Amino acid sequence: MAKASTTRWICSACHAEHSGWFGKCPACNAWNTVEERIKSAAPDRVMLASGAAAIPIPIPEVRDEAQRRPSGIIEVDRVLGGGFVAGSVVLLHGAPGIGKSTLLLQIGAAIARRRSGQVLYVSGEESVAQIAGRATRLRADDQGVLLVAETRIEPVLDVARSLTIPGELAMLVVDSIQTVYSNTQEGLPGNVSQIRSVCAQLISFAKQHDVPVVIVGHITKDGQLAGPRVLEHMVDAVLSFEGNDDRATRMLRATKNRFGSTSELGVFEMGEAGLLEIPNPSEVFLAQRPKAAPGSCVTVSLQGSRPLLLEVQALLANAGGGNPRRHCVGADPARLAMLLAVLDRHGDAFVLDQDVFVNVAGGLRLTEPAADLAVLLAVASSHIRKPIPNDLVALGEVGLTGELRQVTYLDARLAEAGRLGFRHAVVAPSIGRELSAPKGLRVTTAATVREALAAVFER
Repeated sequence: MAKASTTRWICSACHAEHSGWFGKCPACNAWNTVEERIKSAAPDRVMLASGAAAIPIPIPEVRDEAQRRPSGIIEVDRVLGGGFVAGSVVLLHGAPGIGKSTLLLQIGAAIARRRSGQVLYVSGEESVAQIAGRATRLRADDQGVLLVAETRIEPVLDVARSLTIPGELAMLVVDSIQTVYSNTQEGLPGNVSQIRSVCAQLISFAKQHDVPVVIVGHITKDGQLAGPRVLEHMVDAVLSFEGNDDRATRMLRATKNRFGSTSELGVFEMGEAGLLEIPNPSEVFLAQRPKAAPGSCVTVSLQGSRPLLLEVQALLANAGGGNPRRHCVGADPARLAMLLAVLDRHGDAFVLDQDVFVNVAGGLRLTEPAADLAVLLAVASSHIRKPIPNDLVALGEVGLTGELRQVTYLDARLAEAGRLGFRHAVVAPSIGRELSAPKGLRVTTAATVREALAAVFER
């Protein structure tokens, strides 16, 4: 009968793997440290004790038992949908040096200060002294944040379980999963089998002890999450921490969230004291907007439940021969090409032979059709070299026949524009309802592109 397990030999001093037994370890030259380890035939299997029998339950009788644990940082709770859910596993990824470890240290300190329990921060990339030095600089050196520098998942989970016995563990952070390995798997840390095994054990721990687990993941050169795709399917939420090297603004998004929306946005600013929350991003994005400059138009973009005012900039130049260039930063090039054709046909603005450059100031990306009218007006403004009034916002989806279509949540967008001092809004007509504009904001409805151009440039 075949054996159900395989034999491995590992040095207890340096953890080097060997194909057989040695009196002296060839890696570290230590005597009598090579010992036999047993590898399970099914190491990836996760055993979860649900505590309940498999009984079918009608949907109306099921109660939502997800318990939210606020992180103490409003922008993080906004993205998560109210806080960390007990027993959930969250994967956080971003570019190197973007501030992932800084964000997690600040979250850990905020949870500890709320007396919600202790936070175990496990690092496989930095020493305890390095993490402590950063925590001191960030003023996140709370007694409730416990640091461990370890790359083996088994000792990490042993420490975590010892903290769950008195019920003191509020969160487990693993930074990063590509550096942690399991003794039950072959291969180096970061390969497919190691990542699957480590992630499976972390999920098992989170579900059994109702402790939120946050995993840090690396990304590739093209910005995609490194490692096997199954990693994203295994976790409950995937958070993306974004930003540019030449900007201090950082944005937190959810690309997957089993307990909330994936359209919310958290905005931070990186400073000397760490990440600072930006409760009103619109003021930051419009702070350096030039006055009376042709090619600039403001629109209101909806990021989840948060309306943000963004500046769309356009610049037209004579094409130097050949095909005219179309370059976009923060906008869709294909949609820009469509808007240029509509402007040429229905707006009597001959721009198809021009080089067109479009930029969304602030580093955000416009993905909704509600910004079509602002892009079109910015291009027209640069073409005729006539500025758009600084107190005007534009909202509307542009159709191929030159018509303007209504946008969603128009009342919330107009309310945000009025709060920031804008006095005029050009929008598509609403069907079946009356507009409720805030006091001091004059709303002009335009059914076509030609009417919108007349309302803006013939004032």
